[in-house]
Amino acid sequence: METAAIYHRPDSEYAYLYKPEQFHIRLRTKKGDVRKVDLISGDPYAHGTEKWYEVNKPMKLILSTDVHDYWMIETYVKTKRIAYCFHVEGTDGIEVLYGDRGVFPFTDHYLEDANTFFRMPYLHEVDRVKTPKWVKETVWYQIFPERFANGDPSNDPKGTLPWGSKKNPGRDDFYGGDLQGVIDHLDYLVDLGVNGIYFCPLFKAKSNHKYDTIDYYEIDPDFGDKELFKQVVQEAHKRGIRVMLDAVFNHLGMDSMQWQDVLEHQEHSRYIDWFHINQFPVESLADLSVEELENVGELSYDTFAFTGHMPKLNTCNPEVQEFLLDVTTYWIKEFDIDAWRLDVANEVDHHFWKKFYQASIDIKEDFYILGEIWHSSQSWLQGDEFHAVMNYAYTQTIENFFMKKDITASKMVAGLNEQLMLYRNQTNEVMFNMLDSHDTARLLTVSKNNKELAKSGLAFMFAQHGSPCIYYGTEIGMDGFNDPDCRKCMIWNEEEQDSDMFAFTKEMIAFRKNNQELLSYGAIEWFDIRDDEKVVGMKRTNGDEELICYFNQGEQDLEITLERTPETLLRNLAFVDNKLLSVKKNGFVIYKA
Repeated sequence: METAAIYHRPDSEYAYLYKPEQFHIRLRTKKGDVRKVDLISGDPYAHGTEKWYEVNKPMKLILSTDVHDYWMIETYVKTKRIAYCFHVEGTDGIEVLYGDRGVFPFTDHYLEDANTFFRMPYLHEVDRVKTPKWVKETVWYQIFPERFANGDPSNDPKGTLPWGSKKNPGRDDFYGGDLQGVIDHLDYLVDLGVNGIYFCPLFKAKSNHKYDTIDYYEIDPDFGDKELFKQVVQEAHKRGIRVMLDAVFNHLGMDSMQWQDVLEHQEHSRYIDWFHINQFPVESLADLSVEELENVGELSYDTFAFTGHMPKLNTCNPEVQEFLLDVTTYWIKEFDIDAWRLDVANEVDHHFWKKFYQASIDIKEDFYILGEIWHSSQSWLQGDEFHAVMNYAYTQTIENFFMKKDITASKMVAGLNEQLMLYRNQTNEVMFNMLDSHDTARLLTVSKNNKELAKSGLAFMFAQHGSPCIYYGTEIGMDGFNDPDCRKCMIWNEEEQDSDMFAFTKEMIAFRKNNQELLSYGAIEWFDIRDDEKVVGMKRTNGDEELICYFNQGEQDLEITLERTPETLLRNLAFVDNKLLSVKKNGFVIYKA
């Protein structure tokens, strides 16, 4: 047995309160190396009297990656404290005890020593990671405001182009999308079935994307005003749709009052400590073009990436903190928004995000906080910063198998399992899943315009843990390469829309809603993974409910003999005849057993 691969850490994603008194414990071992794991646990204060250490409770092998196995047990802790260790039996017959002091031979001597055991001294409900229940029930729709709909031409910026007049939009093009356009199409979203809107930034800014904020307290006049935005929220809420705004707190725009003061007064500006200025004079970049501003190289001040027009904010400055926290609470209190999406969240200090979290949930207990992070994010997801992150690491693994076809089925499953085991179950349940966004090429383009392939990828995503999101236009077959091509004008002419893709997306959203509890809380089990044939089988189980999914990315239709005739089939992508299931090339079937 490879004992160096055995791993556990208390008070983490390996040991946490899932619900009051319901405690989850995980253990990692080398893949295929361990035959059995038992938990030995009890009240630490009763160790010497009740001899609970003589009782073994079997753990379940729940998921595997290409290098590790993960075991789990759910236990109830009525005394709100627990001591525990693991009895690990290898496939070679060796038995060890793994606890707080390391790995030992499995003998009574070590079990009788109270110091052998991991400890959770007291399980405080206030420390339990909590996530908003409504997010698990939400299917999001991401809107890039400048390109969704032009409902009011009177607020069009100078030089606005006719809607959709260019096949490939430029980086500094304007087409007049606004909030009135959103109001005009709220019933379209209701018909589609979505019940959450994620807006890219709405605050006053110079660019078409609005990530270069000028004033956090004003709606950009190109989009409307605050009264119109209040109407958006109210009308959305009437229809059961939640609203999430995009907060850009990592950096300001160069046209902001604060940065302009720095440029004017240099080292004498009252705002010099609002930014990360490394030397004076601070150069003005006002004469540069949009393309030049986005890759200026090293400057005398820190920026987002190498974008000179986005100077980085110093969020450890108390004045900056006070300012941004006031912005945070203003939009919640005054406009009743339901969530913040946090741009470049991994480049802002943890200290600030903890204050941000508390300020938000103090106003709305079930407020949702979503960070933009593209990599492993455990340190932001401990219950005092974010509820979830944009789950790019998870969904890009899906794309790598389905659309790009550059990994095997087993490698995809290993990658997804690795991501699931990074976080607590309650965190996985509200992760933000999307297959395209304003920062990536569109799904249909990544799928090389293979519509059935795009459908399979969407269906697979909708069957996962987390809260799925549709990028505007994906539901009607819009395509586009990376930014700015993925930000084309929404197509509203029904003759130009893909009605079949719309019907499919609508059906997937209904499927998600109708099976929400099973898909949010159900255990995942992978089976029938065939690398050569590019087939993935997956079960989702919650109590007596079981959902079975087959995804066929091979070159041939797939025929599977079932143990029994299924109750229901999703879409007419398969037939059942004498318990034989046929899954088409690039197709899928989802049914309840």
